[in-house]
Amino acid sequence: RCRESKLVSVAVCRLCSIVSISTHLKGQTHRLTLNASMEDQSRPVTGYPATGYPQAQSNTNPNGYPSAHPSYSTTTTTTGTAYPYAAPPPQATYYNPNPYYAQNYPNPRATFLRRLFAIIIAAFIITGTVVFIIWLVLRPRIPEFRVDQVTLSNFNVSSSSEITGNWDVRFTVRNPNHKITLYYDRIEASIFYKSESLSETTLPPFVQDTKNETVVRATFAASSTYVGGWVLKGINQDRTRGSVGFNVRLFARVRFKAGAWRARRRFLRVYCPDFNVGITSNNSGGTLVGGSRQCRVGI
Repeated sequence: RCRESKLVSVAVCRLCSIVSISTHLKGQTHRLTLNASMEDQSRPVTGYPATGYPQAQSNTNPNGYPSAHPSYSTTTTTTGTAYPYAAPPPQATYYNPNPYYAQNYPNPRATFLRRLFAIIIAAFIITGTVVFIIWLVLRPRIPEFRVDQVTLSNFNVSSSSEITGNWDVRFTVRNPNHKITLYYDRIEASIFYKSESLSETTLPPFVQDTKNETVVRATFAASSTYVGGWVLKGINQDRTRGSVGFNVRLFARVRFKAGAWRARRRFLRVYCPDFNVGITSNNSGGTLVGGSRQCRVGI
């Protein structure tokens, strides 16, 4: 029995020695593996370093001046480092201490165009308002023309389509405005048979006060004026009926003035159509038939 006890004790001692040897070998193997991984510089960097104190950075440029960003290193380390964490490092967030630099400013060209359109629209509105106020105060109206008297003498139409005659036409010009004076600088007048011009003349300038009527005389003369054959035929037919129709056209340059206000020059177009002159084939003169005729006036 004593021999068996000794054998058991020896077996236990050997077993403990084997366990301690295996534990020591495992520790040595783990230490060697760690050292080998730390010494391998070609291994790619993964993860981010553990917390600790950062390495000292140099903030001096080669030319001797301090770096603009002292917190960042100007040199790049090419030596890889194995980090104990597999997750990538968090991205750095840039903080802007001045929020005004982050604002989006409008396009200068678009702003200029908007302001230009606003100025143009405002100018139109202001101009229209001023013109409307002036119109309400002055109430400008165009003058009125009327043919009151026509005298025809020495009228003759030859077989060679030549016409001769003297026309004496008297107009009454009325200014219907209460506050505006009219200045007639130049008046040109023409007498027609339908669309054929027979004679032209120029009237003297005159001034017409407010609510005033002025008699204007226009004298036309035609001496062997050549006309178309259709004119000769038409006049002869009208003379057989006892009257010939003529029309007068006036082209006047007029200024409107009310106190210190002066409008720009306006061009009046006056048309006095189809006033009949009583003349037959046996005589060479005649007068207006049917009374006064109102003329159409336009600007």
